[in-house]
Amino acid sequence: MIIIKSKQEIGLMREAGKVTGYILNELKELIKPGISTMDIDRFVEKTVKAHGMIAAEKGYCGYPASVCTSVNEEVVHGIPSKKRILREGDIVSVDLVVEYKGYMADAARTYAVGKISPEAEHLIKTAEDAFWNGIEFAKVGYRLSDISHNIQTVVEGQGFGVIRDFVGHGIGSDMHEDPQIPNYGKPGKGPRLQAGMTLAIEPMICQGSYEVDVLLDDWTAVTVDGGLAAHYENTVVITDGEPELLTL
Repeated sequence: MIIIKSKQEIGLMREAGKVTGYILNELKELIKPGISTMDIDRFVEKTVKAHGMIAAEKGYCGYPASVCTSVNEEVVHGIPSKKRILREGDIVSVDLVVEYKGYMADAARTYAVGKISPEAEHLIKTAEDAFWNGIEFAKVGYRLSDISHNIQTVVEGQGFGVIRDFVGHGIGSDMHEDPQIPNYGKPGKGPRLQAGMTLAIEPMICQGSYEVDVLLDDWTAVTVDGGLAAHYENTVVITDGEPELLTL
């Protein structure tokens, strides 16, 4: 069941989103060659707590960290580690969920570590472009798959693959609510969008094959062919006009 949020509920999500967006912007300065992915986790946890909020991923289904840090061929759910040192030319996706008074905001970005290849830059830009193309259809009256289809169109038009095994989702008092939002599919399918829907829209894309494996830690998903992956996500509110983005 898709839960339509009240103005009060969206207000709490908006506060969580402000902190989420602030952290992701601050990470642009923190992420550089020589830091570990655990350094990212520690910064996130400290900053979330300083704002009186909760890093909601920690403990979720047993997840051991405050943030997901997925490097290079890792698509999602990479676990931060002191041993994972970022090197010049890497890319790292950071996925963060912040909770405030029982309501959540979810966002992700992929960052360059120092100077990266033109191909990696193109991948990161395409993930972001696909998001913006998708939310042109995040308006009352469109159907859910109109978002999905227009994300897929951008990604595949640039020669990249759309991950199938992981999708966007509704969000609110639960991290994962209905509906599921694939980043692919035919237009004109699924429920019609209504004001008050709150959606985590998140293109996850890759070089080469879109097939993934999950590593022995039971969390980290990687591309089967070792191709780079990128991720761009925001929490979006459907309104009577243009969509509101809570996590910029």
